[in-house]
Amino acid sequence: MKRVFISALMLFIFTASFAQKFNWNKNQVIAHRGAWKKNNFPQNSIASLNEAVKLGCYGSEFDVWMTADNVLVINHDPEFQGLVIEKVNYADLLTKTMSNGEKIPTLEAYLLEGKKQRTTKLILEIKPSLISKERGIEVTNKCVEMVQKLGVVDWTEYISFDYDYCKRILALLPKAKVAYLKGEISAEQMKADKLTGVDYHFSVYQKDGWIENAHKLGLTVNAWTVNTVPEIQWLLAHQVDYITTNEPELTFEELKKTPVAKGWKLKWADEFNDAGLPLAKNWSYDVGGKGWGNNELQYYTDADSTNAIVKKGNLNITAVKADKENNHYTSARLVTKNKFDFKYGRVEVRAMLPKGRGLWPAIWALPTEGKYGGWPKSGEIDIMEHVGYDPDSVHGTVHTEKFNHVIKTQIGKALKVDNPYTEYHIYAVEWFTDRIDFFIDDQKYLTFKNTKKGSGDWPFDQNFHIILNVAVGGGWGGKKGVDDAVFPASMKVDYVRVFQK
Repeated sequence: MKRVFISALMLFIFTASFAQKFNWNKNQVIAHRGAWKKNNFPQNSIASLNEAVKLGCYGSEFDVWMTADNVLVINHDPEFQGLVIEKVNYADLLTKTMSNGEKIPTLEAYLLEGKKQRTTKLILEIKPSLISKERGIEVTNKCVEMVQKLGVVDWTEYISFDYDYCKRILALLPKAKVAYLKGEISAEQMKADKLTGVDYHFSVYQKDGWIENAHKLGLTVNAWTVNTVPEIQWLLAHQVDYITTNEPELTFEELKKTPVAKGWKLKWADEFNDAGLPLAKNWSYDVGGKGWGNNELQYYTDADSTNAIVKKGNLNITAVKADKENNHYTSARLVTKNKFDFKYGRVEVRAMLPKGRGLWPAIWALPTEGKYGGWPKSGEIDIMEHVGYDPDSVHGTVHTEKFNHVIKTQIGKALKVDNPYTEYHIYAVEWFTDRIDFFIDDQKYLTFKNTKKGSGDWPFDQNFHIILNVAVGGGWGGKKGVDDAVFPASMKVDYVRVFQK
């Protein structure tokens, strides 16, 4: 009986120890060449690997070359302090040191250091040989052999810019996680060749549906090398699996802020990556120039690139001084009506506002069907309004039958914004069955609650659509006149995203 108990205990300890190998960090952050930038560690050093582990990154990426005498070493560039790695012996490399005193790590030393922990994956990149394809395949063979010899198969994932290397890894280790880096192979081809993931520059994924298609095929999606907040948030919103970054600390901060982390899932978006007129599948135009109920002075044009154009990743809605049908200004008003209508969710728009007296840019939403009748009975949600005569002040407002500006009962609030004309800010609402919350960047500044007293108070139980426009003049925007020196004036929109739970 005692022997049975001891055997069972040993089996439990072994099983627990084995299971612990798979306690990997569950996040999207892969430190590019280790976590080196913040603390000024050398890239691809043991110190940067350990910092990535300390930060809790999912993975730490590193790059492998082979010396002339067949020693596998870690370095990003083909040269190490003036020495061409493939053309010198390992002993020659040892004459140089990194900025922190480390010698260039061998693959063996790096893997053994990584093996000391059980939380951060080791993302092994095999660099394409500058000498020959055959030498590169030899390096690939030796890398896999070293991983197996040291018992770090469970720790290690593989990436390369050479597709043949990727396929060779899988021939040697059919269950290995392998992703390709260069960017020209389709997701379908990688799936057919049994790669487990794609690891492309993030710009490749801006093609409509790329990430979704890869996920449908069962591939993981990693993006390199992503170091700015807009890029990080774009990838998180579009549910990328991993982000390879020189800024792991920043990426962790953005992970906390992303709507996805709070349970929102992207339902619809326009990222404005296609140059020219806004995409017709997403946007229509309200057209005309008869005041729009506010005594506005502009004529809204129909698909005119003078007033609405996408370039350099931004939608530009531009008001210009030009005569059109008894109006002396033209502009654009884009709507998603009958192309994307929604009920409840988070709407966020990253935008830079035009500056000048007489301008009235707005990001807002109206009901698509008007369930309770004409304005204001069916409601209006003003996500962002700005009037140029009141600099730096941005308004969020709700209009209903009982709460509107005509009877001086509207519910709204203004907030001062730093540099709204030279910097982008995120203007957002979160619309629930019981309330609408208003945000600028991460700050919630207004909540409109459902009183449950009927549609006069709360008509927000129907589909709405999004509107983007720049008006000129009007009862509010033109309260202190129009300065003709400000034209042309553009609202720049980086993206529009709608999330739902």
